[in-house]
Amino acid sequence: MAILNSIASWWMKKRMHQIELFMKYPDDVQNECLRKLISSAKDTEWGKLYNFKNITNHEQFKSIVPIQDYDTLKPFIDRVRRGEQNVLWNSDIKWFAKSSGTTNDKSKFIPVSEESLDECHYNGGRDMIAIYCSLHSETQLFTGKNLGLGGSLATDNFGSYSSQNGDLSAIVINNLPMWAEFFRSPDLSIALMDKWDDKVEKLSRATIDENVVSLAGVPSWMLIVMKHVLEVTGKKSITDVWPNLEVYFHGGVNFGPYKEQFKTVFNKPDMNYLELYNASEGFFGIQDQADSSELLLMLDYGIYYEFMPVNELGVHNSKTLSLHEVALDTSYALVISTNAGLWRYMLGDTIKFTSLYPFRFKITGRTKNFINAFGEEVIVDNADKALSIACEKSGARIREYTAAPVYMNGSENGTHEWLIEFETSPSTIEYFTEMLDNALKSINSDYEAKRYQNLILKLPIVTSLPKETFYKWFESKNKLGGQHKVPRLNNDRKYVDEIHSILNNSLA
Repeated sequence: MAILNSIASWWMKKRMHQIELFMKYPDDVQNECLRKLISSAKDTEWGKLYNFKNITNHEQFKSIVPIQDYDTLKPFIDRVRRGEQNVLWNSDIKWFAKSSGTTNDKSKFIPVSEESLDECHYNGGRDMIAIYCSLHSETQLFTGKNLGLGGSLATDNFGSYSSQNGDLSAIVINNLPMWAEFFRSPDLSIALMDKWDDKVEKLSRATIDENVVSLAGVPSWMLIVMKHVLEVTGKKSITDVWPNLEVYFHGGVNFGPYKEQFKTVFNKPDMNYLELYNASEGFFGIQDQADSSELLLMLDYGIYYEFMPVNELGVHNSKTLSLHEVALDTSYALVISTNAGLWRYMLGDTIKFTSLYPFRFKITGRTKNFINAFGEEVIVDNADKALSIACEKSGARIREYTAAPVYMNGSENGTHEWLIEFETSPSTIEYFTEMLDNALKSINSDYEAKRYQNLILKLPIVTSLPKETFYKWFESKNKLGGQHKVPRLNNDRKYVDEIHSILNNSLA
């Protein structure tokens, strides 16, 4: 195993030369990416509709092809799901990543082509390992196994045509090459189970005697698995179960609110963490520095990027910027064109660049995941920072949270309502609320202005939820496990009211 580990680590590090090339020549790489995408799709229905044969540069591409979202592409995607091909992309598409983004009732089915699976998702996983090996030259990553949390798969039958849908993680796991199975656990019969409670139980028992050296998955669900492993084994820490565990690869949600909980569960001061930014639509960023959580924008995965300033959101004929036009510390909504036939697609995430050469960034929130009911423009990045400050000052630790506006009612001013499931409760909710409010005012000047003398916004309402409340909410929506995430901020009260309903029913 030691020889295998040395060879595999060396092989992975060879990829770093190619990464350095796109870091050095980002515009050339992106222009070539767009050229290949247009050339591949020029004879598809979409390519003919927008005259791809005559598009020669990104300016023409932007002027001819309108901005899309899932709803505008859905009629084309539905046809591909029913078996039509050469509609959005030139190769056959038979996999669809089922996604809700957050926890909407309506599912999205994102096409996954062979090109996107191989050139984007698999390469993202490979580069995750390559970058980690480059950062940690003494790694023993290939002496044991990776425990990755995956979703489940289902088959859609449309007459004689069948396609598979499921979480992107399940599609990736199900199509891994044979050699990759040697390095992962548990086996497919468990990894792709659809019943979450049964999966957690069987996964825990199947892996406790394995030499697990790395973990990968969304933090909220990985914590549940880790705690169940401790229950099954009776151990005090995860490294008592897997002493050679060295790294946790994580993504999907901001890791900040979870990190202290993982430190406690792992009980390993030298544990390594590496952040990823991937979604059903593609693999976009990897943390490439040991001392910074900034993400390197991955430019050679068959994805052409555009960046829409957030003040252009909702504007007719809204403008986007190419990579060479972006600036530091400005919020942009991501727009992508991919080798699975998503064209000028609004991903729904917002980012800020922290470095331009190379292009590194941080995720700041969602285009639909904010509170702006009173002109306060609170985004997820504001919320996470303010909650971190409130926790530090009050000694609290947060497991999950969501927030929404409380609208003005007669003479009553509006406010924000925060539903928080604490891992460690603050000394008093009143003090925590005050610290949260003060932190938000220090971070967001629009919020501070609306809070001035309670003229528009009153002091927020913070409700401490019983443990497992969010779990019960997911269960009520049949969304346990996989990639489902708690929507942090919402400009309406849909989710908050649903959670209150669960609380009321439990008290009845």
